[in-house]
Amino acid sequence: MSDVFQKAAAARRAALKLANVTTEVKNSALLKIASAILKEKEALLRANARDLKAAEALLRRGRITAALVQRLKLSEEKLRDIAKMVQSVAQLADPVGRTLYAVELDRGLELYKVSCPIGVIGAIFESRPDVLPQISALCLKSGNAVVLKGGSEARYSNEALFEVIRGASEEAGIPPGWIQLIEARSEVRELLKLDELIDLLVPRGSKEFVKYIQAHTSIPVLGHAEGLCHIYVDADADMEKALRVCYDAKVQYPAVCNAVETILVHSSIAERFLRELGRLYAEAGVEIRGDERVREILPWAKRATEKDWRTEYLDLIVSIKVVDSVQEAIDHINTYGSKHTDAIVTENGKNALLFLSEVDSSSVMLNASTRFSDGYRYGLGAEVGISTGKIHARGPVGLEGLTTSKYYLLGRGHVVADYLGPGAKPFTHRPLKREWLDVKRKL
Repeated sequence: MSDVFQKAAAARRAALKLANVTTEVKNSALLKIASAILKEKEALLRANARDLKAAEALLRRGRITAALVQRLKLSEEKLRDIAKMVQSVAQLADPVGRTLYAVELDRGLELYKVSCPIGVIGAIFESRPDVLPQISALCLKSGNAVVLKGGSEARYSNEALFEVIRGASEEAGIPPGWIQLIEARSEVRELLKLDELIDLLVPRGSKEFVKYIQAHTSIPVLGHAEGLCHIYVDADADMEKALRVCYDAKVQYPAVCNAVETILVHSSIAERFLRELGRLYAEAGVEIRGDERVREILPWAKRATEKDWRTEYLDLIVSIKVVDSVQEAIDHINTYGSKHTDAIVTENGKNALLFLSEVDSSSVMLNASTRFSDGYRYGLGAEVGISTGKIHARGPVGLEGLTTSKYYLLGRGHVVADYLGPGAKPFTHRPLKREWLDVKRKL
């Protein structure tokens, strides 16, 4: 048997045990992981330095972008943020064992629908090493085993973080084997075939990469191909709010999927707004690609093409278009967007409601930066990714997105035959207020 198969099989065995680990043990393990990350910060930064050295050499040769190097970098501050994120997951309510539905079918015959872990998650992600502890923490808290595959650019960082998490969690009583790491690209192809061992794949990377995963596996895939986010600045926008939101959404961290890529501006305020936004963007080194009406106001902007409306730059580049109505903005977003995150800046409640209702995206915002579309900022503790699909989970996927459900039927010798035929007993179908966890304790 291959190494990948053995790791996935070990994760499957651990998942069956992890599903029944108590909340207290899971929380203790998460807190130990957070402490271990801070304790081992020097070793983690040394490992990250090896990755950065190799990445900077590739950058000089033009093999990778500066944005990718930025995503790769760890620092003491970032490690503190990672530890804080892990601690926040420990503070969240346990998503496992929640009563979703409880009904009496007949006297003494009770049905409970209860949340439970999915099983084994296969997480394949890009060069950001902070993704590994995010996904690991969420999988642990939700009772799922996980097989991780990070980008080759972050190899040493991922290995170091994996060992810290594995050691601290197993020491706290989490079943050995619950977390696995694979490294070679060839191992991904093998992982995609293991539909009997892997329950869900969560890919995070380029559009081409995610589409490749979707096309080459029969395992369910959760994620998004790209984050083509928009901001529409309405005729009734507060100018100061609009400038702050558009600046933050592009400049604060351009190399992530929730950064804005296209800004739509109502024609009635375009000249005044774009002159000021153009100045702010120029100072920040943002390249603007605009339609003809934008270039009449900002002659130095590059000409936008049809391709720009469909491009996720992940860099200090933004495309801008002037529109004549909120409906035109909505139509543009629904045509070119990726259903990730889109925002409107306006003081007009009617226009706001129209935009929020008709834009078909997983997150739609009013007077706020698209950068808020994030599991940690949404109070989910962290996220395994952002789903732009509509099946199972949508938007930032936290703990609840990593659970499914099962039914428990408790009877007293009941048989179906009693409920069939001329003298059939009727079902009561009476809602129950009892929680499954309370029933479980009495069994």
